[in-house]
Amino acid sequence: MRVLILGGTAEASALARLLAGETWVAPVLSFAGRTVSPVLPPIPSRIGGFGGAEGLAAYLRAEAVDLLIDATHPFANQISINAERAAEATGMPRLVLQRPPWIATPGDDWHYVPDVVAAAAALGKAPRRVFLTIGRQDLLPFQAAAHHFYLIRSVDQPDPALLPPHVEILTGRGPFTEASDRALMERHGISVLVTKNSGGTDGKLRAARALGLPVIMVDRKPAPRGETVAAPEAAVTWLHAHAETLRGA
Repeated sequence: MRVLILGGTAEASALARLLAGETWVAPVLSFAGRTVSPVLPPIPSRIGGFGGAEGLAAYLRAEAVDLLIDATHPFANQISINAERAAEATGMPRLVLQRPPWIATPGDDWHYVPDVVAAAAALGKAPRRVFLTIGRQDLLPFQAAAHHFYLIRSVDQPDPALLPPHVEILTGRGPFTEASDRALMERHGISVLVTKNSGGTDGKLRAARALGLPVIMVDRKPAPRGETVAAPEAAVTWLHAHAETLRGA
């Protein structure tokens, strides 16, 4: 049974590890190519786009793929739209594997905004020391709020043309712990955290709560339509069910 996994997340990598070495399934994990040095999985992989929904549908047909799993980042909206359209065009079963969003708890001081442009505006006019953890693709809007200092954490080095003037760059791959993020924020005198509600490990949010810091939270767009699970193990169960159906056919 041939399965294409649209990945780039910890959940996609965990699913790949669960399927590695299995003989009843032939998975391929696809990366969009935005990370310079992705951690390659223990299964076959490919890097790069497909050319929109039509290109993805053509790939699914050409490779005789049986099942499609969208395990992309919660903010990779266009990829999820393309996956939905390609699955509809080919009549292929599709599963969404997506981590649940973070939910504020007592003691949190969260301010929700719809996008990164609104996040930059929400910082206000008074200079602040900002811990910015939104990925390297969405930094340009913060040039409009150039009077703040930004501690930017990213997997890869950002494009200098996108950066506001007062920055310090930290490159690293998570997950990060509450203790390490709290120490980091204290060391840099951070006064506000800006992040996307991507879910997953929440060390930075716990650290902000412990320090009494506000959080500007970029909210998610509506989740992709279709059957959705939150855990890689549930995706394996879904695959098993469809394998039984294919064997019965």
